Amino acid sequence: MTQTPTLAPATPAFIDALRARLPAPVFREATPGYFEEPRGRWQGQGVVLAPGNTEDVAEIVRACAAARVPVVPYGGGTGLVGGQIAPGGPTPVILSLERMRAVRGIYPAENVIVVEAGAILQDIHTAAAEVDRLFPLSIAAKGSARIGGNLATNAGGVNVLRYGNARDLCLGLEAVMPDGRIWNGLKRLRKDNTGYDLRNLLIGSEGTLGVITAAALKLSPRPMGEGTALMVVEGPRAALDLLALARARIGEGVSAFEIMHRAGLEFLAETLPDIRQPFAKMPEWFVLIDVGLASGLDPAAVLEGLFAEAFEAGLVSDGMIAQSETQRHQFWEVREQIPEANRRIGSISSHDISLPMSLIPDFIVQANAVIAGIGAFRINCFGHLGDGNLHYNVFPMPGRGRADHVAERDEIKRAVHDLVHEMGGSVSAEHGIGRLKVEDLERYGDPVKLDAMRAIKTALDPLGIMNPGAVLRG
Repeated sequence: MTQTPTLAPATPAFIDALRARLPAPVFREATPGYFEEPRGRWQGQGVVLAPGNTEDVAEIVRACAAARVPVVPYGGGTGLVGGQIAPGGPTPVILSLERMRAVRGIYPAENVIVVEAGAILQDIHTAAAEVDRLFPLSIAAKGSARIGGNLATNAGGVNVLRYGNARDLCLGLEAVMPDGRIWNGLKRLRKDNTGYDLRNLLIGSEGTLGVITAAALKLSPRPMGEGTALMVVEGPRAALDLLALARARIGEGVSAFEIMHRAGLEFLAETLPDIRQPFAKMPEWFVLIDVGLASGLDPAAVLEGLFAEAFEAGLVSDGMIAQSETQRHQFWEVREQIPEANRRIGSISSHDISLPMSLIPDFIVQANAVIAGIGAFRINCFGHLGDGNLHYNVFPMPGRGRADHVAERDEIKRAVHDLVHEMGGSVSAEHGIGRLKVEDLERYGDPVKLDAMRAIKTALDPLGIMNPGAVLRG
């Protein structure tokens, strides 16, 4: 067992005892936002505490351990697999890091920034820009997502191709462990070969092994020239060939390479008509390419050269290169607003998957055929082609809603995930396991890995108070 069956609720008496030991701002009103998740699958519960510093976090966790009260760490609430809410069980403490937003230090010469876990991702971008640096982690929810949650889920986003996941951008952590002790691992070192890597164990653990309270993050030099292009491709195979050509010509200057389908544009037109449509006629497939280049290189010229060679090779049939920062923003807005359009349409089943890149075109053909065999649906397939991560989402036909397809939801998810597994992919590329995919992890996960995960959970959190029910079943 990974957690004890004798967890206790956060009672009024328990909270009153904490009031005597913690300052008044820690105690927050339990507004509905703390108990909702973006896809509306679950409604949570809990008592909300918002510590102002690491010692407050430690005090809360120690009290929870002594009383066996569950702790659910909470960042920006943007997670898509339900890891930030507790829909059942004893009333937990919702431990929100929203007040811990400080930049503790920034070291341009080292390309390092040290921030508290509640720092909003966009604010980290701004702090880095003020010293002419770049923090490259970027996701659609960057205006509300907090770095502690980004690290706890090992967030990916649009720049993984060049800079890596959240794990690759973190040098050190400070965290409160399940017994309330503070791990002072907030180092700014590139090399620290001193035994087991607790940092990488906590990153991606979704709050089940401890509470991340601060992080030392890698910065990068800001590219001297940036450019963005949209190019129409015949299909995913041509897009992969275009990616190979782009990397051969531009090398590490390719920052992002996103593939999108016509369905995404149709959903934007239907739900967000104010978003500027980039094409007069919607293409079946197109890609967004973003480059960041060194001084002396003209991004527009580089992208023009890429388009010319790709056109000659039959990989692209049309395209446009952003001529200003405003137009770059408009191109990126198309990509970044597709998830919101999806949400407004209402998916029957959404899939955050990754595959060996060369198999992606075959997967899309086979998955579409499988879904067609189940019934008539719309499919919006898009994502980070440069790192093999697709968002393969299934929607009702016009005039129907997802409530009309409750009976098919599990069949659709199982069919897609079975195919992903058969092709050597992952059923969770960047969103995590949370509560949504616990059964999927059990079905598709390697049994040796699962046994090791359960052993680690038991060793670090023997009382089972840390985010019970997330990642591993109780």
